[in-house]
Amino acid sequence: MATAKFFSFACLRNESSNYGELSPKPHYPSMPKYPKGVSVSTDEEKSIYGTESKAVFSVNGMSCSACAGSVEKAIKRLPGIKEAVVDVLNNKAQVIFYSTFVNEEMIRETIEDVGFEATLIIEETNEKTSQVCRIRIKGLTCTSCSTTVESALLLIPGVQKAQVALATEEAEIQYDPRILTYNGILEAIEDTGFEAILISTGEDRSKILLKVDGVFTEDSMRFIESSLRALPGVEDIDIDLELKKLSVSYKSDIIGPRNFIQVIESTGSGRFKAMIFPEGGGKRSHRQEEIEHYRQSFLWSLVFTIPVFLTSMVFMYIPGLKDGLDIKVVNMLSIGEILRWVLSTPVQFIIGRHFYSGSYKALRHGSANMDVLIALGTNAAYFYSVYSVLRAATSPSFKSTDFFETSSMLISFILLGKYLEVLAKGKTSEAIAKLMNLAPETATLLQFDDEGNVVKEEEMDSRLIQKNDAIRILPGAKVACDGFVIWGQSHVNESMITGESRPVAKRKGDTVIGGTVNENGVLHIRATKVGSESALSQIVRLVESAQMAKAPVQKFADRISKYFVPLVIILSFSTWLAWYLSGKYNSYPKSWIPSSMDSFQLALQFGISVMVIACPCALGLATPTAVMVGTGVGASQGVLIKGGQALESAQKVNCIVFDKTGTLTMGKPVVVNTKLFRSMVLREFYELVAAAEVNSEHPSAKAIVEYAKKFREDEENPVWPEAEDFESITGHGVKAIVHNKKVIVGNKRLMLEQGIFVPVDADEVLAEAEELAQTGILVSIDSVLIGVVAVSDPVKPGAREVISLLKSMNVESKLVTGDNWGTANAIAKEVGINDVIAEAKPEDKAEKVKELQSLGKVVAMVGDGINDSPALVAADVGMAIGAGTDIAIEAADIVLMKSNLEDVITAIDLSRKTFGRIRLNYFWAFGYNFLGIPIAAGALFPSTGFRLPPWVAGAAMAASSVSVVCSSLLLKNYMRPKKLDNLEIGGITIES
Repeated sequence: MATAKFFSFACLRNESSNYGELSPKPHYPSMPKYPKGVSVSTDEEKSIYGTESKAVFSVNGMSCSACAGSVEKAIKRLPGIKEAVVDVLNNKAQVIFYSTFVNEEMIRETIEDVGFEATLIIEETNEKTSQVCRIRIKGLTCTSCSTTVESALLLIPGVQKAQVALATEEAEIQYDPRILTYNGILEAIEDTGFEAILISTGEDRSKILLKVDGVFTEDSMRFIESSLRALPGVEDIDIDLELKKLSVSYKSDIIGPRNFIQVIESTGSGRFKAMIFPEGGGKRSHRQEEIEHYRQSFLWSLVFTIPVFLTSMVFMYIPGLKDGLDIKVVNMLSIGEILRWVLSTPVQFIIGRHFYSGSYKALRHGSANMDVLIALGTNAAYFYSVYSVLRAATSPSFKSTDFFETSSMLISFILLGKYLEVLAKGKTSEAIAKLMNLAPETATLLQFDDEGNVVKEEEMDSRLIQKNDAIRILPGAKVACDGFVIWGQSHVNESMITGESRPVAKRKGDTVIGGTVNENGVLHIRATKVGSESALSQIVRLVESAQMAKAPVQKFADRISKYFVPLVIILSFSTWLAWYLSGKYNSYPKSWIPSSMDSFQLALQFGISVMVIACPCALGLATPTAVMVGTGVGASQGVLIKGGQALESAQKVNCIVFDKTGTLTMGKPVVVNTKLFRSMVLREFYELVAAAEVNSEHPSAKAIVEYAKKFREDEENPVWPEAEDFESITGHGVKAIVHNKKVIVGNKRLMLEQGIFVPVDADEVLAEAEELAQTGILVSIDSVLIGVVAVSDPVKPGAREVISLLKSMNVESKLVTGDNWGTANAIAKEVGINDVIAEAKPEDKAEKVKELQSLGKVVAMVGDGINDSPALVAADVGMAIGAGTDIAIEAADIVLMKSNLEDVITAIDLSRKTFGRIRLNYFWAFGYNFLGIPIAAGALFPSTGFRLPPWVAGAAMAASSVSVVCSSLLLKNYMRPKKLDNLEIGGITIES
């Protein structure tokens, strides 16, 4: 499973985990108090649950890939393993794992249990030696180009991983910053002959591009740079003297872009003016630039090609014009031939120079691409024509036949095809463009006096918002950044981010997401996440990363591309040679040869046609364009798919393991019943219980505290008595001293472990609660069982229907939960699941997934809690509920943003449709080449007299690439299964 990209969707998360009876979420020791709905930093979670760690082992004794496979398989069976890669050549194993569930010693022992000697490599394990940068590459034309660049990158010392995406013309490189810098990577790409532009580096958490006016010397720019470097929080500065541009990387918690502008403008006594650098160099402008380049090239080629076409194929049949063109200038050289030569030359060498430079770059690195085929084909036609007309000029009897129209028309049609191709490719990434357009261009900044009154309003570029800024959002306006409401009430339409169709009510303390739309009231918000940290930016990054990642099926096309062009050149030469020798030795009737040419020229046309009809581009674009459109469509439907690997695995899924709490259930438990076994005032009972549970982040604890507030109706935020010696007992409950009384709240096992007698009455209440799919929580005070609190977490609307639809799709459903058996069975029965595993610890869930995989099943895990992370990693496809925890979302391959179970079906169905489209693309690409090449070689000529002129073959080649991209674009019309459109949920019919 590919390493999942970090995705902190904090605005959508809640703190639910698969806690249940036996797997509680531990207490955060010193949890800071945030406004309602504001999320807690994942650093705090990781300090408790364990960070993602990497260990590298030296493994001795491996002799083949089978040995490496057995070691890798054994490691992956361990709980908490995120990724394991075994390198048999270097005798190393690299393991990424969650330290809560497994450690280096356990992994080492596991390797030795397989029969190999393992040693932990300390220096490689402890140092963080990985950084990622993204680079745009101009000039990629086919899979061969991307493979050439990728191979060159992988040969650079320090590069750990490199992916080059043909469809997006971008590269993502993971490298060791101790050995290599991104400047070295840029130079290496440019050495392969392509232009490289840095998009981002892993260290650029927050980055701003500023343009400075009023700078006339290099010293002034350096002076500005030194002034900015002196500021706290500034991490790095890159300057572009030519464009007078500054790229500033900074810590957004300490400083922001307005500070930079202020410092720059005060540095030169008002001489310098700074602003956000005008949009340019981005993906959209690059794509527009490419589209315009091909459009202009095609139009200029037409200026010269149309007269060439007319003089060679139209005017020759018009009396008068034909006579004029046939007038001889020197010996047998005519005016028509000179005109065609003069007009075709700019097309060949000026307009078509791109094909020469592309061929040179490819051949210099020992590869061949589409440009090589086009350059060979057009040069063969052009230079044979030059030879023919020069021979006519020097001979009184030789009558020349030129192919100038072949070379110029061939280039024109290919340029038209490239123009249509880049136009269509631009549409494949429209999903990202639409997401980026959600952010408003401007925002209204508020300034307050000491009493909290607004004293100043200022409209500014929304990219200048800094953390803790107060922003006014008017009705109908877009929310400028992530934050929380500090004043006002309104409803906000969040459908464009979360997929929630109904506007969500917002009041003081509630969170808002940048890019959503304020419906009615005025809101004042406090900015918490800006720029690259916002939820919208992270969604965009996630979709971009997904579109970069190659699906395994694409490796097939990459392998073919290495041999495709050389094979076509061999076929082309063989075709010319076969026809030429056949004509020379009269192997076919003379009547087959057209009157305007001889056997050599006929053979040359067949050879050129074979060369230019072959299309490696169609093969290279078949997978990435479909993945781009599929992931984009998924994002628009609230299903974030992390790349081609996830798409390919999801379409094979035949078994789904569901978590219970927060996945099949709402994840928001409520107290439904209280049973006391001793005489006690209910208010006092809940006073003690709430005082203990308020320190816990578990959903059931929150439900009890919320219920206890009812006994203090006069207080909006009651202060509970102080709990001393608080302790959270993982999987069982909590205990504390409140008012000098020992209070224990938890399950039956906790009570028995603490030596507390559980009477028969309490067992009966617990059994009754379990039958009703409720969780019974026992409460003891001073070692005496006082009562039982029944908590119910209702099943999500439509859960039963979703399980039924999955069954109709031949997908099995299973339930794995940390809750007790009674509650788990009741929930499973309600939703229609037969296979249940209850009282499961996190490692038990991962083991269950691996057990199913050992039976040959392709397993998806659907969960939302931290306890689900090991299982999400172990599964072939991990699906995280969007409202779940950050760690679960990070571990998953697919994020269901709307937290709707129906989207599980959407994800599987979309992946199946996408791979159906990929198969169709490959069928077309291979079918086109298998049929087109023989026809171009003259397979039909002996029986039908049909031959394919080279310019027609070139047009067919161009059309092939365009057709594959257009085929992928049809995925934009994807509609989720009709069965979901009228799904009845709780008596309400939902229409999409």
